[in-house]
Formats: sequence, C-alpha cells, structure tokens
Amino acid sequence: MLHERELPNPPILTILLGLSGNLGAPQLGQQIHTIAIKLGMDSGLVVANALVSMYFKCSSADSLKVFDSMEERDIFTWNTIITGYAQHGLGREAIRMYQLMVSAGVLPNEVTFVGLLHACSHSGLVDEGHQFFKSMSSDYGLTPLLEHYACMVDLLGRAGDVQGAEHFIYDMPIEPDSVIWSALLGACKIHKNVEIGRRAAEKLFSIEPSNAGNYVMLSNIYSSQGMWDEVAKVRKLMKERGVNKDPGCSWMQIKNKMHSFVTGDEEHEQIQNIYATLWELYTLLKATGYVPDTDFVLHDIDEEQKESSLLYHSEKLAVAYGLLVTPKGMPIQIMKNLRICGDCHTFIKFVSSVTKREIDVRDGNRFHHFRNGSCSCGDFW
Repeated sequence: MLHERELPNPPILTILLGLSGNLGAPQLGQQIHTIAIKLGMDSGLVVANALVSMYFKCSSADSLKVFDSMEERDIFTWNTIITGYAQHGLGREAIRMYQLMVSAGVLPNEVTFVGLLHACSHSGLVDEGHQFFKSMSSDYGLTPLLEHYACMVDLLGRAGDVQGAEHFIYDMPIEPDSVIWSALLGACKIHKNVEIGRRAAEKLFSIEPSNAGNYVMLSNIYSSQGMWDEVAKVRKLMKERGVNKDPGCSWMQIKNKMHSFVTGDEEHEQIQNIYATLWELYTLLKATGYVPDTDFVLHDIDEEQKESSLLYHSEKLAVAYGLLVTPKGMPIQIMKNLRICGDCHTFIKFVSSVTKREIDVRDGNRFHHFRNGSCSCGDFW
C-alpha cells in the first residue's frame, strides 16, 4: 500500500494492529505504530485503543505508555486495559483500573465484567469474583450472560472447588453451553477429579462431538490416574467419530521473521541444532531438579518413552530455538495455539532459572511470564 503511495487510514491501521497483536508480532506492531505517528494518526481514539490492545497481546510495557498518553478514553479503552491485565494474570491491577474507570465517571458494561471475572479467576481472587458477579445486577442492572457464568465456573474450579462449580452450573437460570462445561472439565483436569470430569465430558461430547480438545482433556484426567483402559476407550471413541487431535503449534518472531514449530517438528531449517540444544537443556535441568511429569503423556508406554515424548513439545522447541539464536540475556517471547501443558510449564520455569532469561509464553488461555524459576500465574492456570 505504502509503495503504491496509498496512505492507510485509521480503520486500516486498526486492522493491521489487530493482526499484529493476534500473531504476537511486536516488531511488526511497532512498525505500524511508527507509521501511525508519521501520519499523525496515533493519538486518535480508535488507533490508540488498537495500540493498547496490540501491545498487551505482545506482552509489551508500551501498552501502558500509550494508555497514559491518551487524552481521551472511552469504555473500550478501559475494557481493553482491564482485559489485558486479566490475560497477564494481574488481577489486582485489573481491579485497580476498574476503580479508576468508575472514578472517572465511566459506567461498566457486560464486557467490563467479563474482564474482571477473568482477572479474578486467573489470580485466585474468589471472594472478589463473587462480589463483581453480584455487582453486575445489584449496582448496574446488568443481566449476567453465559460468558459471566462461564467465568464463575472457571473461578470456582481453578480455586479447587470443583464440586461447587458443578452445583453452580445446575443452579444457573439459563442453559449452560459448551464454554461452561469446558471450564468445568478444565478444572477437573487441573485437580484430577475423575467423576465430575467424566460427567462434564459427556455433556461436551453431546454438544460438540467433533471438538478434539474435550476428548484430550478427559484422556489427560484418566492418564493422570493410570486409567489406561479408559484412555483407550476415549481414543476408540475419537476414531469412531473421526475426531483428530489438534496438533500443538508454537511460534515466535525473530528479526522480522516468524518461526513456527509443531510437536515432534522435523521441518525447521535448524532442527538438528534445536534438538541438540534441547537435549543439553534437558540434561542440565534434570541435574538441577527437574522431573518430567509423564502424566501428560496419553499413551501407556514405559517412562523413558514418555519422557522422550514430552521433550519434543512445540513450546520446548521454540524455547530451545530462542536460546540458540538470540543474544545472551535477551527476553524470549513465544505464542502457542493450545493451553501449555503442565510439564512444559515446569520445564520453562527451570529454563528461566538456569539461563537467567525472561521467557513469556502466550498460550490459548493466558500469558505466562517466567522469571528466575517462577511464573506470573503462580502455577494457577
């Protein structure tokens, strides 16, 4: 467009910034930001809102710089920053922004409360979540929608009250959808609750029989308890229904080029060097206390094979590549299409400690900021 001397307008810039954020491509987003500044369009409300959203999705502190520089803010601005904090697991900051919004005379809407409830869920703020859920109707006359009920199920389930989450669903005044049952199943996976997990999965198999993620989550629950006959039944059911597991995929931007990896990847141009780096890491981490969590392997094979299977998950390949090609001490940013598995989460915590690197992973559910052997999620995801 620029080569053809056609200058982009605010709607085009907004679309491009949205694409940059969804891809997790901060360098591309910064280039578009620079173009907006040169065109004098960066301070307009629509473009500024898109910049805040893009930088949050790319895990960049520039989101706050843009927000603080804005002379005008609307409900979308506030919702964007509340949701951004929620995705990063910064529940208290999301609540603080909500309080500032109300103080500024901006009334919250349904989207605001989805962001707040997500923030509470990802930060373990159960009491606060209950208060916001009640506040919707009592203080603002807003009727909770399915999204809000799903957040409450997620909030209770993540906090370990799986039975309470199930009771909450049955007490709902509206028919639960797949998102709500999926939240319950996800909680059962985290807390290894077989019975409730089975009931949630049966509901999901009825509502969306072709969604592979539901079968995989139930299999994870069974495999964590060594129930291999049940795992085999789930795999058989998937085969009968023609359901294929979604492959894990991770990607990262290095010097304006996107690099993607799938589990067991053999296509990347530096795959042999990546594998060598990964093996060195694996050996070093085991010597410092890392123990592979083979509960996340869905096959009844011996422990050595399970450990080998875990080693080549896409996010581990991306981490190894980042260490291989970026300068020592440089932060590493990775995106993943699915929720990060527990073993990869532990692995990357160890990597951040041993290498003294800051590693950010945006998975299908939230951001994880790994620093010095800890994650911003507090192992609560």
